[in-house]
Amino acid sequence: QLQLVESGGGLVQPGGSLRLSCAASGFTLDYYAIGWFRQAPGKEREGVSCISASGGSTNYADSVKGRFTISRDNAKNTVYLQMNSLKPEDTANYYCAAGSYGGFVCYSHPGEYDYWGQGTQVTVSS
Repeated sequence: QLQLVESGGGLVQPGGSLRLSCAASGFTLDYYAIGWFRQAPGKEREGVSCISASGGSTNYADSVKGRFTISRDNAKNTVYLQMNSLKPEDTANYYCAAGSYGGFVCYSHPGEYDYWGQGTQVTVSS
């Protein structure tokens, strides 16, 4: 069974850091682009960051550039999202997704992704 499982969410104060993990089971992530998305209550799901299957290309939403870093460890079949300098507006449920298009690009649109995790909640509050 193909599955993505996110972990690492939680409650953090503004300015703090969290590292989210996206672990795959039932398939290898080597040939998949991976995206991180988030959705806050009453808002549409938005792309946060993505990394190409090759690992050589990454993209970030303007709102997180310079604060978030995406990386992948194919040996562990896991992708990470390091989130620093967190702000209250980063509060959302965060999802990872795998896109089977592979290659050297990644996309920020949810429609480009085939498999989704259940999400992990991130709350930034004092």
